[in-house]
Amino acid sequence: QEQLVESGGGLVQAGGSLRLSCAASSSIYNIQRMGWYRRAPGKQRELVAQITSGGTTNYADPVKGRFTISRDNAKNTVYLQMNSLKPEDTAVYVCNVEAGLLWRGYWGQGTQVTVSS
Repeated sequence: QEQLVESGGGLVQAGGSLRLSCAASSSIYNIQRMGWYRRAPGKQRELVAQITSGGTTNYADPVKGRFTISRDNAKNTVYLQMNSLKPEDTAVYVCNVEAGLLWRGYWGQGTQVTVSS
């Protein structure tokens, strides 16, 4: 079954850190790009960070210098290290994977990140 399993969300105080993980099932192969989006209450979903199979990264401006995306190709897993968290980072973080020649998209269920002030 093709699926993404996310973990690592939670409640943290402002200035704290969290690490999110997203593992893609082995049935998802030829992964081109992995990334994280977030959905805050009352806002549209927005890109947080992406990383290609070759390691090229892309970050949204609000998280540059605070978040780091990485991946383990052997484990089909992408990580998001979030440091210096702010209350405005509070959102549901959703994993996204694009795979195959047609870059088919897969989405995780999402994991809640709450940053208290």
